[in-house]
Amino acid sequence: MDKKTENPASSLPDPVEWSRTMAEIAERSQKLVGDFLVRQKDSPALQDPALPLSLSGAFIEIATRMMADPARMMQAQFDLWQGYMSLWQSATRRLMGETDEQPLVQPAKDDKRFKDAAWSENVLFDYIKQSYLLTARWIQANVRATEGLDAKTARKVDFYTRQFVDAMAPSNFLMTNPEVLKATLESGGDNLLNGLQNLIEDLEKGDGKLQISMTDEKAFEVGRDIAVTPGEVVFENALIQLIQYTPTTDKVHKIPLLIIPPWINKFYILDLKEKNSFVKWAVGQGFTVFMISWVNPDEQLAAKSFEDYMLEGTLAALDAVKAQTGEAKANVIGYCLGGTLLASTLSYLAVKKKAPVNSATYFTTMVDFAESGELSVFIDEEQLNALEEKMTRTGYLEGREMATTFNMLRANDLIWSFVVNNYLLGKDPFPFDLLYWNADSTRMPAAMHSFYLRKMYQENLLCKVGGIELDGVSIDLRKIKVPSMIISTREDHIAPWKSTYAATQLYGGETKFVLAGSGHIAGIVNPPTAVKYAHWTNEKNPATPDEWLAGAAQHEGSWWPTWSAWLKERAGPLVAARDPKKGPLPSIEPAPGRYVKVRS
Repeated sequence: MDKKTENPASSLPDPVEWSRTMAEIAERSQKLVGDFLVRQKDSPALQDPALPLSLSGAFIEIATRMMADPARMMQAQFDLWQGYMSLWQSATRRLMGETDEQPLVQPAKDDKRFKDAAWSENVLFDYIKQSYLLTARWIQANVRATEGLDAKTARKVDFYTRQFVDAMAPSNFLMTNPEVLKATLESGGDNLLNGLQNLIEDLEKGDGKLQISMTDEKAFEVGRDIAVTPGEVVFENALIQLIQYTPTTDKVHKIPLLIIPPWINKFYILDLKEKNSFVKWAVGQGFTVFMISWVNPDEQLAAKSFEDYMLEGTLAALDAVKAQTGEAKANVIGYCLGGTLLASTLSYLAVKKKAPVNSATYFTTMVDFAESGELSVFIDEEQLNALEEKMTRTGYLEGREMATTFNMLRANDLIWSFVVNNYLLGKDPFPFDLLYWNADSTRMPAAMHSFYLRKMYQENLLCKVGGIELDGVSIDLRKIKVPSMIISTREDHIAPWKSTYAATQLYGGETKFVLAGSGHIAGIVNPPTAVKYAHWTNEKNPATPDEWLAGAAQHEGSWWPTWSAWLKERAGPLVAARDPKKGPLPSIEPAPGRYVKVRS
């Protein structure tokens, strides 16, 4: 037999030693579990029924359609059986010493679940891996091939089928993960005890609901390790604090820059550590940078609407920037939901014949929600009714529920990898600024969130003339005449780039579309020094995104310099730098302010 298949690190454990280890673990863990159950008997989570997912009807429909075509089902079963036979024959040849046997099926290049060498070097674990991949792909292929389903039902079934397939991966289970088996034997089961302790701590942190720790939260503190770019809070109201950052250049461009982050998460995604802070970099480019820091709302702000976020958020911030700098106009960035608000505000201002915005930049922003990607599987009438009922009781949507939704879009990376690391291997999560931010979730006011989900995601009214009304004004995105740059990311699961491209056909002014590599966060937080991810530009905006990409030029590295050059042409001449402590507006407190420090 080839020596590679006899790797001692990946061989099966001795049955006697394994039994003794598991017995010791069971005895030592009994008290841990018992103590936890006593503490959790009155947990709020036990009183809170889960939201209905309206899945049963979708799966009944697909099962009915599949069974209506028995010939196709029989062929599918035969294909799977044939695949298993080929896999068994391949494994048998390897057991007999053949070393050049090629895998029947392999994981995707970016699939990190099977990176341990034993998954390939050990015949048994290689068989388990390939058997899983063969079955998983067979299940998903047959679900996708089912005919007659409407688009929404097909997408929902496909999404939750993938959730099931990902959950059943052999890497997620003790007895079928070679790395976990090895760790259990080498530590005498301490990894499982540590994992149980981690699990209990995460359950307690979530009041009985599992809230997986993704990073060492004690390693970071907002204002100490992250969100540390110097500045001052120069304005605040019930919804926002406005930060003005301290200049680092002697001269700055005359027209200031205002950033509107999404209030689904906190603003400091754009101000993590110094090396990847977009804020610090923009200040260094000679811009006077202002940032909105949204409040983390509680039940007292339940009635705050999308309209309030425009009036007390964007418009109040623009007034404050004008008062602080004396400039009648500002260049504005809107990120994700902040970009959706920016577009709505610009249409509102056009009707009001006001022009405080000089140019607009949109980061990963959708205004046409016709193809809203996988998030659409969470938005149907039954789920919205259940969500609104829950928000009526509390006044808001709890932040961790939104976080769970987004994590499900990348379950292997953001759920199952931590299950293996924290609970099976018993390791503490690695300190990582981006994952700390991801876990620092925010709440959504009931009125605003219901409006956003229904009027935009479900009914797609924002892109329609007069589809929505804000403060008595019918919104029409075609009235937007300011120069616009749209930055989207090629692997975005939250705001698919082909959906964001629709804005190029809606806005009435000069519009430049830029496509960056990577996803919703990593594609935006991509400093030039990282030398990662290309970006694409095209001087024209043809009717479809595919046509745009076909004619686009590729540029290596970050899109940040491309944006900066574009904005500097629209930022006016250089003037003396503006010290936030010496402006007309009094300093309230140092950046990052207290709003961002409120945790859900």
